[in-house]
Amino acid sequence: MTETAERIAYRSAADNYVFNRQLRAYELTQDHIRGTVLEIGSGDGYGLKLLAPRAEKYIALDKYETSIDMDLHPNVDFVQAVVPPLTGIEDQQIDVVVCFQVIEHIKNDRLLLSEIKRVLRPGGRLYMTTPNIKMTLTRNPWHIREYTPQAFKELISLSFETFDLKGIYGDPLVMQYYNEHKASVHKLMKYDILNLQYRLPRWMLQIPFDILDKMNRNKSHKANPGLLDKISSANFNLEEVSDTCLDFYLMAQA
Repeated sequence: MTETAERIAYRSAADNYVFNRQLRAYELTQDHIRGTVLEIGSGDGYGLKLLAPRAEKYIALDKYETSIDMDLHPNVDFVQAVVPPLTGIEDQQIDVVVCFQVIEHIKNDRLLLSEIKRVLRPGGRLYMTTPNIKMTLTRNPWHIREYTPQAFKELISLSFETFDLKGIYGDPLVMQYYNEHKASVHKLMKYDILNLQYRLPRWMLQIPFDILDKMNRNKSHKANPGLLDKISSANFNLEEVSDTCLDFYLMAQA
């Protein structure tokens, strides 16, 4: 999981909630794919399986090497690179940029958005998701920062004049799991009496976070396997943005 910056493919039933929450963004975007597409943060490539067949050319960019089988996707080019900037991509060459659960990991988020605007053709579209900090259960040390709805709108407006910010929400089944998992996390956080999750540097917390997060997911699944196993991407929906959405879903036009 750490090698793909938390962008996990489905590996166990305990990952079901996270996987389908991420997958939903790709499903919401697939009908908007056209021309030359750039995905920033392609991870294991499970999302491009939905999007790449709809594109003429698909550039999958990630910080780490990929496990994507290129023989199955002849129109996909993989680029291993750290962003920003978007080195090697000329101005106004891209029709659609997809960037899901990435910007919270980027130190210079303003530069990333500026670079995306640079490479998009006039009228090109950006589709982006990022977590809503108001619904985050605990500090995630892999994230440099998370955003409130207003802060994210203000950031986007620095690079894009035309955009629409929506929210991805969970239905009652998802929120039942969310609240049960939240109770488990808060119970665990009671042991952090020195508030170390906010006092220690991120690098010291990353591996312990991954271990404890995985343990908590497995614990939640064992406690209520019937609930978690029922969750699919269809249990996540797109509505107007608010403080109670799980993720922001941005649609911006160059």
